[in-house]
Amino acid sequence: MYAITGITGKVGSALALELIAAGLPVRGIVRDIARAASWTERGCELATARMDDATALAAAFDGAVGVFILPPSEFDPTPGFPEARAVSDAVSASILKARPEKVVCLSTIGAQASESNLLTQHTMMEQALRTMPVPVAFLRPCWFMENAARDVASARDDGVIASYLQPLDKPLPMVSIRDVGRVAAELLQQTWSGVRIVELEGPRRVSPNDLALAFARVLHRPVRAEAIGRDTWDALFRSQGMKHPLSRIRMFDGLNEDWIDFENHPDEIIRGQIELDAVLGALVPRPA
Repeated sequence: MYAITGITGKVGSALALELIAAGLPVRGIVRDIARAASWTERGCELATARMDDATALAAAFDGAVGVFILPPSEFDPTPGFPEARAVSDAVSASILKARPEKVVCLSTIGAQASESNLLTQHTMMEQALRTMPVPVAFLRPCWFMENAARDVASARDDGVIASYLQPLDKPLPMVSIRDVGRVAAELLQQTWSGVRIVELEGPRRVSPNDLALAFARVLHRPVRAEAIGRDTWDALFRSQGMKHPLSRIRMFDGLNEDWIDFENHPDEIIRGQIELDAVLGALVPRPA
């Protein structure tokens, strides 16, 4: 049995569907079973646990061949990341108690970066799990192509996508969530010892200008990328409800300045299969 945290999210559901398609038993770990009823209909077992509850997590991991850890996304963390610390402490304690055969943890590109930023939450989880007495693989994907969902309306209505990723002609690694789920499923079925770092990007790198051109192809209208001035980020993020925008600002700085990057040699980075146009085509609503 494979225990999956975050099964109701995009990555967790993509992983679960891969395992189910392979005929493998899945236990979804959720906060509210009522909201995950569709997974029961697919044949999954369900267990309840919060990601900061070590006792409940250990019970949910009990008897698992493999465990998938998807740390909850905290987009406006308190300085010092106490929320992420509570989760990493609970997850590590639960694994020590349950002793699954292996663990795959969703991490991120740049988890090795020394400068504090929004992705440091993943760095903390990696640090907590590196000393586990079971095999652990950290899956480090890059920027999700599906993040472009937030640009669909402006691309369609105004022909513009606003970008924090800069300069606009700089290609960046991007990957589809479907590829992340597929690779996570493959890792859970593999055997290894110790700690692995598995980095993942898509078939080709994509600049904000490339993203605009892809939108233009899908929407059949001109679309251009427009840089959002860095001097406006703090006020803009605060206007969106953030109380502590610095970590998000530093994440974009890291991506733009290349100190958030892959750690492995380029030949060791796994390439996904899903192309950007296919992702955008699925994001854009079809005409009625």
